[in-house]
Amino acid sequence: MGFGLVVRFVARDVTAAHAFDELTREALEGIRTSEPGTLVYVNHAVPDEPRIRVFYELYADREAFEEHERQPHVRRFLAERGQYLESFEVTFLDEVDGKGSSTRGDSQ
Repeated sequence: MGFGLVVRFVARDVTAAHAFDELTREALEGIRTSEPGTLVYVNHAVPDEPRIRVFYELYADREAFEEHERQPHVRRFLAERGQYLESFEVTFLDEVDGKGSSTRGDSQ
């Protein structure tokens, strides 16, 4: 079963938001090349809210997420992100069904 999360980040200011984006880009280099179980990992900007970033992450399963968390590029991201952030909120998601879903195919 697919496993995902949404994270809403609030940067300290716009400059910190851009630095956070660069930290994210660096982590994504490792995610793209060494994490087959990470199906989707996207950093979104929010229109008219320049300090907000929203991540959408989708993993093949909980084990793939746990493997993601153990990677050196992710551990660096987790260790360094706090300097740019005012706050963040994580919402974990268990897949029910959907178009393009990780394990269940497309629904009608």
